[in-house]
Amino acid sequence: MAGAVTACRALCRVDEIPERGARGFPAPPGRLIGLFAIKGGGMVRVFVNSCPHLGLPLEPVPDRFLDRKGEMIVCSAHGARFRVEDGLCVSGPCLGEALEVVAAEVVDGVVTVPAAAGA
Repeated sequence: MAGAVTACRALCRVDEIPERGARGFPAPPGRLIGLFAIKGGGMVRVFVNSCPHLGLPLEPVPDRFLDRKGEMIVCSAHGARFRVEDGLCVSGPCLGEALEVVAAEVVDGVVTVPAAAGA
């Protein structure tokens, strides 16, 4: 529909996500699974916080989604490793599967996603 406005949800200011770091966000109202955002190389990428193998949240403690070098997303349940650029699993029991990518935009310094994003 031309001219339709999609409801958005603000996650945080882009400067609240560390460079080569990540930050988690709770599920939207009425949903069960939250999101997480990764910032690096001048881009912000947002994913649903659910491993494709078991559907569990990825982080063992708040905001710890990345390996020590900040190069890969890691599932704390079984060590699956995902590429930061697209969420594709490159090792672990969900090899070849991918995290769900969420369309994100930075508007006036604020990271926004569709209001219903998340599972």
